[in-house]
Amino acid sequence: MEFIAVLAGLLLATQLVAHLCRRVEIPEVIGQILVGIIAGPAVLDWVHLNSMMNEFQEIGVIILMFIAGLESDLSLLKKYLKPAVIVAIVGVVIPIAVMSPVSYAFGFTKLESLFIGVIFATTSVSISVAVLREFKRLDSREGATILGAAVADDIIGVILLSIMISVINGSSNSGHGNGQPLGIVLLMQLVFFGGTYLLIRWLAPYLIHMSDRLLTVASTSVMAMIICLGMAAIADYVGLSGAVGSFFAGIAVANTKHKEVVDRSFIPIGYAMFIPLFFVSVGLNMRFDNLNESIVFVVVMTVLACLTKLLGCGAGAKLSGFSIPSSYVVGSGMVARGEMGLITAQIGYEAHLLSPMYYSDVITVIIVATVLAPFILKHALKKSVNEIG
Repeated sequence: MEFIAVLAGLLLATQLVAHLCRRVEIPEVIGQILVGIIAGPAVLDWVHLNSMMNEFQEIGVIILMFIAGLESDLSLLKKYLKPAVIVAIVGVVIPIAVMSPVSYAFGFTKLESLFIGVIFATTSVSISVAVLREFKRLDSREGATILGAAVADDIIGVILLSIMISVINGSSNSGHGNGQPLGIVLLMQLVFFGGTYLLIRWLAPYLIHMSDRLLTVASTSVMAMIICLGMAAIADYVGLSGAVGSFFAGIAVANTKHKEVVDRSFIPIGYAMFIPLFFVSVGLNMRFDNLNESIVFVVVMTVLACLTKLLGCGAGAKLSGFSIPSSYVVGSGMVARGEMGLITAQIGYEAHLLSPMYYSDVITVIIVATVLAPFILKHALKKSVNEIG
């Protein structure tokens, strides 16, 4: 019963804080992380991660990544394929090329440095979407390119994360891949990605169609959950993260005619309990014991986190034929890391790609860069309007 009482208290706190965050127009996930920081060992030391909390937050990551895959509009990516892919590729390469060596200069290992680069290669455009909608630019060429590039960015990021987890699991040969040698594990992962194509193309549409014939409550949503959890379990078995499997499961279900029905059912399932607990757990993992020593790292990496996406994605847009003001809009729209950066950091942390000593510093950089992102985008949109006017 103690866990249930803690669960009720945390959910109440996340609701209240998320409401306040929306009132002051900052991402509600930041408030949820703040609940974990205050309630956890970093401040009050009231709540600690336990086995139950870990299971709940892991389900939260799986559902969140499924929703991310579900909401990845592949038709938009196809429509603006060339500029979106160019923006995404340059916007992934530049953060890795810049932030990995800088991390190494701060004393991180080569593997940790590379992983930090991968974390900041991610993009979360949910905040940018709200700003673009406010300025009535969501359906503009810039807005569509940002959304298309975000889809490509997510896919590239998930693949890079998969590769890194494969490397670390292969070198340690523990916990994943059923204890198989690295060569066998890599072969299993190739089969997994081959199976993913079959799932997207044929299996998921067939299973969702068959669920219509079942005389049960919410049969379509239950079938989607089976696909989500099944892919997560298979991904974990072959040495990847379960979140990787659920992301591609989301993409598969998005290619069926029941996408909207599943989306409407998964959002309350996820956001009623599991997803808020994931973000709370991020805060519960944080410590500020070394903040005085790491303040220079946090400041430098925050500046680089903003500049690498702003300049990298902006350069990609310019290469695609955008004007300088429009390239500024595209670049600034890709700055926020948000939940994608947090998910990547958490998955890597659990896979031992990032040591506990630096976890809090990296999360702090993600949060600060995410808070700054909408202000940068608003400035870019105002500048582009002035240029047009």
